[in-house]
This record gives sequence, structure tokens and C-alpha cells, in this order.
Amino acid sequence: MKTILVAESGDDWLGEFDGVQTVDPRDYLASPDPKSRGRTRVFNLSRSYAYQSMGYYVSLLAEARGERPMPDVTTIQDLSGSSAVRLIPQHLEELIENSFKGLTGDEFVLSVYFGQNLAKKYDRLARELFNLFQAPLLQFKFARRSKWRLRRASAISLGAVPLNHRDFVAEAAAKHFARGVSSRPKRKSMRYDMAILHNPDEGDLAPSDEAALKKLVKAAAAEGINAELITRSDSGRLLEFDALFIRETTAVNHHTYRIARRAEAAGMVVIDDPVSILRCTNKVYLAELMTRAKVPTPQTTIVHRRNADELAKTLSYPCVLKRPDSAFSQGVVKAANADELQARLAEFFEDSELVIAQAYMRTDFDWRIGVMDGRAMFACKYHMARGHWQIAKHGTDVKSKPKFGKCETFPVETAPRKAVAVAVKAANLIGNGLYGVDVKEVDGHFYVIEVNDNPNLDSGIEDAVLREELYRRIMESFARRIEATKS
Repeated sequence: MKTILVAESGDDWLGEFDGVQTVDPRDYLASPDPKSRGRTRVFNLSRSYAYQSMGYYVSLLAEARGERPMPDVTTIQDLSGSSAVRLIPQHLEELIENSFKGLTGDEFVLSVYFGQNLAKKYDRLARELFNLFQAPLLQFKFARRSKWRLRRASAISLGAVPLNHRDFVAEAAAKHFARGVSSRPKRKSMRYDMAILHNPDEGDLAPSDEAALKKLVKAAAAEGINAELITRSDSGRLLEFDALFIRETTAVNHHTYRIARRAEAAGMVVIDDPVSILRCTNKVYLAELMTRAKVPTPQTTIVHRRNADELAKTLSYPCVLKRPDSAFSQGVVKAANADELQARLAEFFEDSELVIAQAYMRTDFDWRIGVMDGRAMFACKYHMARGHWQIAKHGTDVKSKPKFGKCETFPVETAPRKAVAVAVKAANLIGNGLYGVDVKEVDGHFYVIEVNDNPNLDSGIEDAVLREELYRRIMESFARRIEATKS
């Protein structure tokens, strides 16, 4: 991948770097490279990012040319006013508070240069801020009242870097660009680069186990894709890749969604794409979508504070209540009567204005149909956990491991035809990514329970029938999609 550093001719103190071409903003704007589409990273260090300034147009035209600017126009806009303050997620607010709790003053300025700060103790905070606001040189102003909060964030130019910081900035830039040239040489047969985002700390709840991740990397290589496992801390390296495959549990108010959005904005092929994450992780949206498309589901009601009392009198018991963003059977409870319903609703309403209530369907297992590109790839029976009504039984202790029921995998051709058909129809309403559709069978009828944007792919379970062919099909789809973005 080609790397261009855009900087004013007078800002030459940063030096030169192997594999990096330095270009003046005016030359960059005047001389587009027709061969650079999707294979060029543009580090924009222009003197101003103000609207319609030279720096603004460098990022804007880089995006129009199919290149990957840092910062991109969205980041420039986020950093131009108070938007950045509103973008700080809760976990980062806690990190800010912990990082500055020893300070005696009530104001603090933190400079972040290519994801680093001069003081080692702020390394983690600097990296998190860099991952959130993708710009080479950043400055953050914090203030403390009752607690430390971000008051202002801005992207700065080379000229704004203090003289006593410049050696450090040059060293940080050198390290950053060196990572872009991969530490392990890519084989000549590899056409593309893929990041596989995973979280080693998820344990049994991870969408793919370690063996499956290795199979994905191997299958990618067979399709000419150099796949690399990354974690959230590596998200600052997104521009190095052509595709992103998320193998970490997703949520909207979460770094997985933010990373997916950033990757998609950079022109990368992304699964799970942000639209699929939005649609699948909210049960309220799914309920409305399935109803309008006449996809059979258990009788479903959207509950809010105004209709809760009336519904308690009319619902059949037991019924199932779901938080809109529930996953892995967490945030899903069964209410045996009206009193229990009201107690559970009171808990759920603390976090969400809407709750899903569904008729309870007792089954010994759920069908899980894996769908990609509009076709079914695998069919599994997820049996209920022993002595429980769900496929996963979570203990009362947060540290205790969940218990799962047994799994059986079948060739798609031998799975019930109606189950597969209704699953494919439901998945196609979401998009053309990779989905896992949960279907219940009752008296020969099939009902969609939910569509998961981040289905499990575990070694020995979902791949029990197709084996390596399952991973090959997934990577074949990625290769085809990436190729389409280059044409």
C-alpha cells in the first residue's frame, strides 16, 4: 500500500521515511494518481483543516479518489466544534478520570502524536484517543469540576508542534510508518490485506474460538488475502487493510460499531457492516421489520411505560421479555405472571424506553441457520442448556462461566426446508453480510426469533459439516467484494 505524507514545503523538520512520499498540498490537489484507488494512505498534515481550506480539500479529494486520508472529512468535522466532546464513550470517561486523578491543577492539555504522548503514563489514554479521533497530530484540553472531562479536541499542524516536542514527534511518526510496512513480509501471492478484529478476553462468549480464527487466516491466504488478527488497541492501523472482519461481539454503543463505521468510511469491505450492527443488535427494530415483511415470529409486543399496565392484563403467561440490545441469552428473562412482568419491566425501563415482550415457545432446541450473500451455509441445532429454557445459562456470579446446551450440525440440504427459507428471507431484510438466524419449530411451523449480525463460527460446531470449506466460502466472498471495490 502506498503512503503519502501531505505537508507544506516549509514544514520539513519531520524528515523523510522509508516508503513514504512527501507532497505539498497544492501538488497533491493538482496531480491525482489514477492508479492509487484504494491502495493509498494519505497522512494530511496541512497547516489548516478549516472548512474549504487547503487541508480540508486534501482530505475531501482523497476520499473522492478512493484513497484513505487521515484525518478524513468526518473526523475534521468532529474536531471543528463541540462534537468531539459528545463522542467520548463511557469507558473513555473513566480512563480520563483515572489518568488525571493525581493532578493538582484543574486544567490539563494532552498532546497525542501518531497515537503517542511524551509521558509514558498517558500511553493508554493517548492510544484510545487516537483510535477515536484518527488524525496524526492531536491536542486535547481537559478541565475538572466534579470530575475530569474533555472540553476541546483539535487536530494540529506541524507548525503548531512545540520545538521541544519535535524530536519525539519525528520518532513517533517513524514508528507509525514502520508499522504500515508490515513487520512480516507479505507473500507475493497475496493480493489484499484483511484485519480480523477479535477480543481474547471474551472467552467462551467470543464469536469464534482460537482454532476457528486460525482457520480463517489460513482460508484467507488461500484466496490471496493476508489476514491479521487485531484487537481494539490496533484500530489506529485500520488504514493498512483492505477489509475488516469483526469476530468480536458487536453493539451500537461500542467500539466495534465505531471501528466498523470508520472502516466503511475508508472504503474498506466490512463484515459486520455498521448498518447490519444497527439493525441486528436492536430487538425493537427487528420486531418491527419482521412484522412489516410478514416473516413469522412469536407474537410480539413493544412495551413502553404507557402501555405496560394494560398489557399486563392481556398478555399470555409465561412470556419472554428482551432488552433491545440483548445477546447470548443475557438481557432475556421469562415472566411467569403479571407481578413478575411488572418487576422485570421496571428493571428494563431503567436502561431503555422500549422493551420487547414475546409469547413463550417451549422447544428443546433452536435452529441456527448461517446465511451469507443471500444463501444458507450451515444449519445447527442449539439445544437448551440442561435444566434451563435458553441455550445459554448464565450464573448469578459475574465471574462464573455460562453453561451451554449441546450443538448438532447438519448439511443445509437435510435441514427443514421451511426453516432455511424463512431464515434466508429474514437475513436478506438486513443485508448481504454474514448472519445467524435463530428459528423455532413448533408443530411443524417455523418462527424467526432473531437475526444475529455476528454469528458464531467455532471449530467443531458450525464447521462440523463443511469443515475448511466454510471458511473458504467466507473468504471467497471477501475477495470478490474487495475486487469489486478496486474495479
